[in-house]
Amino acid sequence: MVTRRVVVTGMGALSPLGIGIAENWRRLCAGESGIGPITRFDTSEYPTTIAGEVRGFDPTRWIAKKEVRQMDLFIQYAIAGAAMAVADAGLEQSPPADLERYGVFVGAGLGGISTLETTIAALREKGPRHGISPYFVPAIIVNLAAGQISIRHGCKGPNLSHVSACSTGAHSIGEAFRTIVHGTADVMIAGGTESTVSPLGVGGFCSSRALSTRNDQPTRASRPFSASRDGFVLSEGCGILVLEELGHARARGARPLAEIVGYGLTGDAHHITMPPPGGEGAQRCMKMALRDAGIAPEQLGYINAHGTSTAADAIETHAIRAVFGAHADKLAVSSTKSMHGHLLGAAGGLEAAISVLAIQHGILPPTINLDDPDPACDLDYIPHVARAHQVEYAMSNSFGFGGTNAALIFRRLEP
Repeated sequence: MVTRRVVVTGMGALSPLGIGIAENWRRLCAGESGIGPITRFDTSEYPTTIAGEVRGFDPTRWIAKKEVRQMDLFIQYAIAGAAMAVADAGLEQSPPADLERYGVFVGAGLGGISTLETTIAALREKGPRHGISPYFVPAIIVNLAAGQISIRHGCKGPNLSHVSACSTGAHSIGEAFRTIVHGTADVMIAGGTESTVSPLGVGGFCSSRALSTRNDQPTRASRPFSASRDGFVLSEGCGILVLEELGHARARGARPLAEIVGYGLTGDAHHITMPPPGGEGAQRCMKMALRDAGIAPEQLGYINAHGTSTAADAIETHAIRAVFGAHADKLAVSSTKSMHGHLLGAAGGLEAAISVLAIQHGILPPTINLDDPDPACDLDYIPHVARAHQVEYAMSNSFGFGGTNAALIFRRLEP
């Protein structure tokens, strides 16, 4: 049980559904897909030609034009998402009095893969003296997402970039939560960012046969829990939260959106890409989050599932049943990846924000494209249409390659 209470006071997001929390939430509630044909490069030789691209992003809204060229897109997304979250929290008007207690935990799964590709091409064409920018290294390394955010907002407290594949965003938020609980900071900017819709990024996942090839139906390609699912849809963007100690938030007149009350993290110790058949690691992770929150399984009302539209959907379903028992039949569970695709290292950040929105607004986003449920996936997945339903506690699950697992629990706060 925590002693220092931690609340979410601001959020920012970019995804294939749009730029900003409001547009993402509007389209999620409408059950719309953001998936479409890849426009950034020629996909004629790729088995997968669809992805979730962020459209209409103008980095100069948040970054000086000359600086844009000095950083990979994943860093640009992080800066934009953090700026949105900081503005939403009102920290521009009332920043922490002690900037040494103001920190940043923002990570990515793969970092600057697009810049790496273009630099290798330039190196081959122009040689090492003219083909490599002096900004190459700070443009690609993962921790420059957190570093750039801290520079822009004066955050002199804990500064760290977690890298745990598809659990990155959730781990970043969970560790920021713990940092505030332990008294090391009062305010943390936390989440994940990613931009891997590139020849190498798409090609790598194609080679491992992980991606959907439903190219003629892009909006129907991501279909978690469906018997006809054939792989995940690669996406990009960011999800950033401002976490704050409750007393600190109240003292500056901030508006808490929800309280974060539980965090679990475990390892499967099983396989580099697949969870164990019974989802044992995921089970322990969810149980740990429940214990950390000090609540009974029956108190949880909604789970934003990892739900990637792969074989692992059935394993996550089994794990939920094992943890929640008879209550699993009363739980509302959805995978919003059916609409925004899989943002890899940014997924946990975006889905944490969605979980907060769900309990804040009393609307549970749906799982679209669930036309033919897999018999092994037999929970209430909120098919097709969002549901008006108020819950007090919501959980967000994130599981990543290497067998790394994270679960976050948020609690509704009365207005």
